[in-house]
Amino acid sequence: MSLKKAYLLIFIILVVDQISKIFVKTNFILGEEVEVLSWFKILFIENEGMAWGTEIPGAYGKLFLTLFRLVAVGGIAYWLYDSVHNKHSSNHLIIAIALILAGAFGNIIDSVFYGVIFDDSHQQLATIFTDQPYGTYFHGKVVDMFYFPIWHGILPSWLPIWGGRDFTFFNAIFNVADMAICVGVGILIFFNKKAFNK
Repeated sequence: MSLKKAYLLIFIILVVDQISKIFVKTNFILGEEVEVLSWFKILFIENEGMAWGTEIPGAYGKLFLTLFRLVAVGGIAYWLYDSVHNKHSSNHLIIAIALILAGAFGNIIDSVFYGVIFDDSHQQLATIFTDQPYGTYFHGKVVDMFYFPIWHGILPSWLPIWGGRDFTFFNAIFNVADMAICVGVGILIFFNKKAFNK
């Protein structure tokens, strides 16, 4: 795969990711939910940018996370460039890296810019390019919306640790960028021999 095609794939993912996030951010109030199917919902949440909404404590935690991600994206971008120019690299590897890079960059856009271009989503629809932003540069929140509660119920009491507890499978809420990262990592894991054939 050429670098131009890899860039096109990244661009398409970024456009779809940002359009979906901006649409949800400007048409949903934080916490609002729309049921598409019984097992698929659009649920608008925001997080600080780590998996499952984990936060780094301290005044500079969010800034550290965003700067770390920028460095990581630079490393992934070099990996993509190097892999494309290495004639022995497979298309599986190049596609996987491009997906991971697009996903990481998509969430970085939220973290870097959303705090200064959107106002608050609590009990109101957010406005884009507002004069009353909810944050600052590098302190934006990542928008998530896809929710697949495939099964919800009480686990059998005979199960160790979780028995008798309320449980939802699958309870993660994610976005297009997250999906791109997961698919890219999945390609590296499940098609390992093809991705690293040399």
